[in-house]
Amino acid sequence: MKKVRWGIVSTGRIAGQFAQDFSAVKNAQLHAVAARNLDKAKQFAFAHNITNAYSSYEALFSDPNIHVVYIGTPHSLHYQHARAALEAGKAVLCEKPLTVSVAECESLQAMARDNGVYLMEAMWTYFLPALRKAKQWVDEGRIGNIKHIKADFGYPQLPFDPKKREYDADLAGGCLLEMGVYPVALAWLFMPQTPDDVQVISRFAPNGVEDDLAIHFNYRDAVASLGTSFRCKLQNWAYIIGDEGYIAIPDFWRASECSLYVLDEQVDKFIDNRQEQGFCFEAQAVTDDLIAKRLESQTVSFADSLAFARHMDLIRETFKR
Repeated sequence: MKKVRWGIVSTGRIAGQFAQDFSAVKNAQLHAVAARNLDKAKQFAFAHNITNAYSSYEALFSDPNIHVVYIGTPHSLHYQHARAALEAGKAVLCEKPLTVSVAECESLQAMARDNGVYLMEAMWTYFLPALRKAKQWVDEGRIGNIKHIKADFGYPQLPFDPKKREYDADLAGGCLLEMGVYPVALAWLFMPQTPDDVQVISRFAPNGVEDDLAIHFNYRDAVASLGTSFRCKLQNWAYIIGDEGYIAIPDFWRASECSLYVLDEQVDKFIDNRQEQGFCFEAQAVTDDLIAKRLESQTVSFADSLAFARHMDLIRETFKR
């Protein structure tokens, strides 16, 4: 495999951002896009210079020229669409959250393993150069032992509409799966262990879907303070705080920079100066994995995705008591 041919399932906002970044991906080509509405698929294909447009996902999965499928449909459909793609023998990059439950996550991963097909959750934040630099600083011991992690991600989703995807309970709506997965994944990246205790202060939209969460993970030797909200714009920064220094990451979910501090002094800074939004980094990693015939990402592994799902289940169990 010298050039990896991609298919895109969905013509939504994130799928458009993913396609827009694709010109920066080497040894890869956008071959097809599928939507339930053929006109939308054709418009998307024209906008992103894609050769083929399909009016059904099944037609795309059946295309023998496609090696890997990017799935950007609503959360509640991830399992169904990823399973169908895997059954067709296609490698899968599926938007986060990979599934809406631990059971579904385990099922997809088992199917990928049993069939020898690549599967990865699209936690694009893990591939951003600024996050990788921050992780490098931590691994080098530059902030000492981690004591606190702080991360939040929130934007107001107004006006409230129970039929809007973000609020629609039938589409796994709610701020936890929509945006809360980012701080949960950030905490796991720097503190890869299950918290001993989880505390949550929760607020709910009129239809009962959670729309504001303040989350506290208590580990053996550290704590994580996480937040997500549809009610307001949060700071959306991350702080990794050790006993010898700390790292600040503005807009960590789409980070382009990070800074290292000792007390009040900035001692190091990284800026990636990229021109793209950043989806190209995960697309390149998947492309490289497939060319190298790897069946699992080393950056967002099966264990990582399962941890995200389990930790979000812990949070849900807390606010549903």
